[in-house]
Amino acid sequence: MPNARKIAARKKQPSGPIPSLRWEQEAWRDGAATVAGVDEVGVGPLAGPVTAAAVMLGPEDAQPWFQRVRDSKMLKAATREELASEIQESIPSGIGWATSAEVDSKGILEARRLSVLRAIEALPCRPDAIISDALPLPLPRVRVEPKADVHSVSVAAASIVAKVARDRWMTELCERLPGYGFCRNKGYYTADHRTAIDRRGPCEAHRVSWAPFAQGKLELLDITRD
Repeated sequence: MPNARKIAARKKQPSGPIPSLRWEQEAWRDGAATVAGVDEVGVGPLAGPVTAAAVMLGPEDAQPWFQRVRDSKMLKAATREELASEIQESIPSGIGWATSAEVDSKGILEARRLSVLRAIEALPCRPDAIISDALPLPLPRVRVEPKADVHSVSVAAASIVAKVARDRWMTELCERLPGYGFCRNKGYYTADHRTAIDRRGPCEAHRVSWAPFAQGKLELLDITRD
């Protein structure tokens, strides 16, 4: 009969495909001393920033969390928080942001790219190679792979760090801009969020170039009225 420790270990192991170091190892064999996985979150919401993270690995890195990382969407919030702390405490990482105003002015594709480039700039040094989740970047030695956050350890780690950072930002925004439920909906267009917009109008955190704003004539909420 399995002991309690083994049972607890199995319970903590996330489900879903286990990312590997295959693409990182290929880059190391090709001469790269460091490889950064990059990913961005917050592409679909109606409010809030696009947030990206870059997580940099070297061939000597062997962290216990390698076996536990997954695409951030597959993990519970508490697991993401725990993993994000372990990742950021053990290896170099950087976070980048593109604001809702930049989404409106530049478009979502360029805002995604901008957030990722800022995350790479936030690293302590420029990585020799980059693995990107389906987003081409104007940098040398970038490997662009679909669903990289599912298959690559460094990209999965980046997706977790980015998701935790954005969720924390939206929770803080919920306190600064009350009434929209940002701490719950994280800016996504839920029924409650729609009701709040109908009642209060959009605020400075909303992407007003997006539907339903672009299809109507809603004015930005002056938060000084509250």
